[in-house]
Amino acid sequence: MAFADLPLARAYLDHAAELRADPDALDRARRDPGTRVLVVGGAELVVEGTQPRAARLDPEIAGRVDGDGLADDEQWLLLGRDEGALVLARRVPRGGPAPRTGQASDVLVHRTARSRGGVPERAPGLRWAALRDVGASLPAPDAGLATTAVALDAWHARHPRCPRCGGRTVVTQAGWVRVCVEDGTEHYPRTDPAIIVAVVDDDDRLLLGHNAVWPPGRFSTLAGFVEPGESAEHAVRREVAEETAVVVDGLEYRWSQPWPFPASLMLAYRAHASSTEVRVDGVEVTEARWFTREALAEAVASRTVLLPMGTSVAFALISEWFGGALPATA
Repeated sequence: MAFADLPLARAYLDHAAELRADPDALDRARRDPGTRVLVVGGAELVVEGTQPRAARLDPEIAGRVDGDGLADDEQWLLLGRDEGALVLARRVPRGGPAPRTGQASDVLVHRTARSRGGVPERAPGLRWAALRDVGASLPAPDAGLATTAVALDAWHARHPRCPRCGGRTVVTQAGWVRVCVEDGTEHYPRTDPAIIVAVVDDDDRLLLGHNAVWPPGRFSTLAGFVEPGESAEHAVRREVAEETAVVVDGLEYRWSQPWPFPASLMLAYRAHASSTEVRVDGVEVTEARWFTREALAEAVASRTVLLPMGTSVAFALISEWFGGALPATA
């Protein structure tokens, strides 16, 4: 698999940025029967389907918006356009079942049918699902929309106050800006650059590491955040050396991928190892090993090695090196 095969690589999302300065844009979108709505909370989304890999975010789920009583801009995000229709996200607390259709807290009208007496019926098949679990199965446009929704929701949840003075902030620009009510400063969603790298030696072996917080057997390519004052290329060399003591050169940039857990942009590289002795730092990385293709295939088949999830650029880097299909084991 190449990264170009992943849904997020194929998704170009029109963020409709020209509408953000319009104070009535959200209200008009909420009342437009053609508007699609994604329900998001805590890095999870309301999806349809009994199997995580079969879930979809589509008009059947998005339904229609009832604007009455749903005008709190703190709860709404303008994600963009998909095939000409505006797409919003509704931020709701995560902690219960998927909403019932017709309830005031719900913007999903998955089925218009009502039971006798006007009591709303539960929308069949709706459930909460983590983006990590369903991302690989989403169509490319929905993957981009879902990623944006999760990233913005996480930013709002973590930044209710001004980092400058501690004052309360309020939402403007259709969910893309928060303004401090005390000093008037504007605050924008942050994105933290991080590198991720497939390190290959002269024998065409791949270096994979096990992070201290991962479950036993999980291995992936090495990664880390770009620090202030350094380039992405410098970060590749530093992270690999810090975590495994391996020296790399011959860096080649491959792709980038948004990673909204909570706010990273993964910059993917392939690098040549000019040294092969491995000494892990024992803090972040507790084990690192060189793999031949045959050894990795055997380890994955026996489940002694678990690969990254299929939605990740890490899986794409490993698959590109492998040169064929490997099962995602997330």
